[in-house]
Amino acid sequence: MTFHQTIDQPAEAVTERARPLDAMLDAMQPYELTVDKFLSHAARWHADVEVVSCDIDGDVSRMGYGQVLARSQRLSGALLDLGLGKGDVVATLAWNTRPHMELWYAAMGVGIVCHTLNPRLTAVQLIAMLEQSGATVLAYGAGLEPLAAGIAAGRPGLRLISLDERVSGATLDVEALIESGRPAPWGGFDERTPAGLCFTSGTTGAPKGVVYTHRSNYLITLRSVQADSLGLTRRDVVLVAVPMFHANAWGFPFSAPAVGAKLVLPGRVTDGERLARLIREEGVTVTAGVPTVWLGLVDHVDAGAEGVPSLERIVLGGAGCPESLMKRLEQTLGVRVQTSWGMTELSPTGTLSSPGETAVASGWTSIGLDMLLTDAEGAALPQQRGVVGHLKVKGASVVHRYLGADRPAVDADGWFDTGDLAVIDETGALTIAGRSKDLIKSGGEWINPVEIEEIIGALDAVVLAAVVGRPDAKWGERPVLVVELREPVSDETFRAALKGRVADWWIPDRMQRVERMPLAATGKIDKARLRAEFGQA
Repeated sequence: MTFHQTIDQPAEAVTERARPLDAMLDAMQPYELTVDKFLSHAARWHADVEVVSCDIDGDVSRMGYGQVLARSQRLSGALLDLGLGKGDVVATLAWNTRPHMELWYAAMGVGIVCHTLNPRLTAVQLIAMLEQSGATVLAYGAGLEPLAAGIAAGRPGLRLISLDERVSGATLDVEALIESGRPAPWGGFDERTPAGLCFTSGTTGAPKGVVYTHRSNYLITLRSVQADSLGLTRRDVVLVAVPMFHANAWGFPFSAPAVGAKLVLPGRVTDGERLARLIREEGVTVTAGVPTVWLGLVDHVDAGAEGVPSLERIVLGGAGCPESLMKRLEQTLGVRVQTSWGMTELSPTGTLSSPGETAVASGWTSIGLDMLLTDAEGAALPQQRGVVGHLKVKGASVVHRYLGADRPAVDADGWFDTGDLAVIDETGALTIAGRSKDLIKSGGEWINPVEIEEIIGALDAVVLAAVVGRPDAKWGERPVLVVELREPVSDETFRAALKGRVADWWIPDRMQRVERMPLAATGKIDKARLRAEFGQA
């Protein structure tokens, strides 16, 4: 029978023909995409590669991935002995330390959900989050016992575990749990099982719970280690300055063991002096955090302290970075800056500039995340390049429904509205043009604070800049410029910098100087506080 005779057969004949591949659903081995496999892989193939951890006093301890795995599996057994099981929730209130990481894997490895809490919030705020998650156990780090006790007082029945300090009485001690626990086998459950829970920072409303699954964490880890993304290798030494309570520390506790990279966890204190010492002593090559962290590091080195010669890359995220700070980092520290954009709802990475290139805006997306620009009503813009639009995304690691919500967080086509305004250039690079809710409407026309902030932030004398709106009887709203300075600057200098680069009516009428820019719990500029203080009529 010729090929043409085969395709010319009636449809009925083709349908009835035996198709042997239909029965090959088990052609490849089953392999659930669960996060325990990252640490298991590191322990098997990179057993002696270190996880370095700082305590509250700055003292350093170090263990190989093999020993970390053994401790984590024993802690899993102890959690099971406490009566916890798959689907139960353990909350953590802790800094970036090895015991915190061990508890992550101990919980997630047996299907327990890890709910990370921000220690910079109040007990009342944290209790409200625990009421939503239903956590029955709270593990806390060094220096956080008073806050943990306050939370427990408002949550009868909540059991406490101390991660970094030996304790007695009703509070459990993590070292005692590890010593008594039997190693528990990991995995064996569906990859769609919830693994973690993180609440948004609430910058655009009440904080919302985002539930990460094992599958979503696994897939974004594979995305993040690609060459044009974080590009980590087993030769890297990674210092994680972004908090573990903030969107999984951008996934570094997963991606570092996934490639066998040495991991440095700096603990509670991340001032410039502490970070510089750790980077030098541990040979750190890659680090990540919000811009305010690196401002402290570059100020420390600029003041005459020893440099950080091993450091090759700094990954910036969490907030916009002034151009002046990026230049200082590159020139003073001799590093390459990688810019990024993301949000808690994206697990959290959205785009990254490439490791080997000059930082471009917020970078490019990678396989697994799609982006779409729409108008204000949600209709896709006919032109997706070179125009400002409302940014929507979809992908395997993008939220579909917030914790406790009665409806999905996506539209009918599965797109999640980020709340950001953005431009995508001809190469596909993303630039965030501002938050749609931050736009200022003056005289019936829109002012975009981000454009003003970028121009003012590029001035050498400016540490941080922010623009908020205030009510105006004539124009509806007018912009207020708030700046933190390293040396005096006149109002006229600010106006001259903006003149000709933005419309004259965009130029703020009021220039407000502050000794310290207020920061939210995640390290971003606290615009809600700025509005309350300077945005009144």
